[in-house]
Amino acid sequence: MIENELAPHYSRFRVSERLLLTGHSHQAWPDVGFEAQQRAWLDAAELVDDKWQRAKEQAWNVRSGFARLLGDEPNNIVLGQNTHELVTRWLSALPLQKRPRIITTDGEFHTIRRQADRLGEEGLDVVKVGAEPADTLAERLALTVDSRTSCVMVSSVLFESAEIVPNLNAVADACRLRGALLLVDAYHHLNVVPFDLKAMELQDSFVTGGGYKYCQLGEGNAFLRVPSGIAMRPVLTGWFAEFDSLEDSTTGPVLYGKGASAFEGATYDPASHYRASAVFGFHHEQGLTPDCLREINRRQVNLLRSEFEALDVPPSIAHITSMPDNRRGGFLAIHAPRAKQLVRLLRERGVHVDACRETLRLGPAPYSRDDQLRDAVRALREATARDLRRG
Repeated sequence: MIENELAPHYSRFRVSERLLLTGHSHQAWPDVGFEAQQRAWLDAAELVDDKWQRAKEQAWNVRSGFARLLGDEPNNIVLGQNTHELVTRWLSALPLQKRPRIITTDGEFHTIRRQADRLGEEGLDVVKVGAEPADTLAERLALTVDSRTSCVMVSSVLFESAEIVPNLNAVADACRLRGALLLVDAYHHLNVVPFDLKAMELQDSFVTGGGYKYCQLGEGNAFLRVPSGIAMRPVLTGWFAEFDSLEDSTTGPVLYGKGASAFEGATYDPASHYRASAVFGFHHEQGLTPDCLREINRRQVNLLRSEFEALDVPPSIAHITSMPDNRRGGFLAIHAPRAKQLVRLLRERGVHVDACRETLRLGPAPYSRDDQLRDAVRALREATARDLRRG
């Protein structure tokens, strides 16, 4: 399957007509997702409260899909509407009174960044390690773990630059030695860079991520991977976490399911799982494995890079964020002091991109055509020329 053959499957998002370079943030959904979302409505109308058995089947397919991307088992996966609800449940299960130190980085996405900042305001010892340089981040995090540390939270791919963080097993080793837990945010990793728990030596680590970006699943599809054999009791807990023991739960201590099920939530809208189940099935039918998607993405990002470099834009206006090619994730990061203005100027030219602070992010998707990528860079040339004239 090649990119030009994929576009017709995304007709409702009109990917052939629009220059969508936000593939790192919100990829288009294949048309099968629309049909599946309709099916969720029809099942609810037909089955009423009995729809939950169908919903359970869809959820299992989604858990299985995420498990395949991690090289893990579906029983180790719990689903949530977003990573924040899962991360906060996980944090609430930690012994923060006895071990009040939380270690993270200054390069985390806002889910972790904001929550860690707020916990710091409440008196927890929140330590932020500089994300740059990424090639030594894991080792620097490992050196920070001590006996007061409850957890380390770190991304496997930095959301602002797309740089892959190597050697996370060093952090896992330090956490294991000191009795702390490791949470890896793999949102910018999954389905664009192959992720293998065993190869990365992260079998006893927690992993979170979701389907809004490279997985094309849309909203309402996040997950938490829980290592086998783990028993935890989150304070923030939904009644699904005791679903198998409801008759015994009215007296005595609060009961929890085993492993990942201890982190279950409560009643939710299952339409997202219908959509996600269909999309995972579509990816399988089209042969869109992580290895295949990595090959497509690397070629596209290299094309964007070479086209941009040919523009000969003054570095003071914009330059590509430097990193080894094999550590560049799913998008091209361009440092530009006026990145937000460039986003607006590009949008005026029909090109959808985004920016984080002074970083312009160009994210292709597997349905993007080469001529679309070249057109987007030409629009960037016009926007930077205008920016340069403005001084």
